[in-house]
Amino acid sequence: MNNKQRKTKEAIFSKPIPKTIEWTDIESLINGLGGEIKHNDGSRVRIDLNGHSINIHSPHPQKEVKLYVVKLLREFLEKAGIQ
Repeated sequence: MNNKQRKTKEAIFSKPIPKTIEWTDIESLINGLGGEIKHNDGSRVRIDLNGHSINIHSPHPQKEVKLYVVKLLREFLEKAGIQ
């Protein structure tokens, strides 16, 4: 995991959650953690990591991830053993 990915992880777990986390940074973090991202119909995305999966919507047309999605990602990462 590189420095930018670490900063993205710290942002996801920070309180309050920043409103400026970009989707490309989330994708980079998941890849850096060894996860897999599968793009489905429309904006639906499936993320697999450490035997856990989550289905969410990627943002469009904006680049920033909505706060409720960041909260879901935080819970998902915790379940997958990422702190």
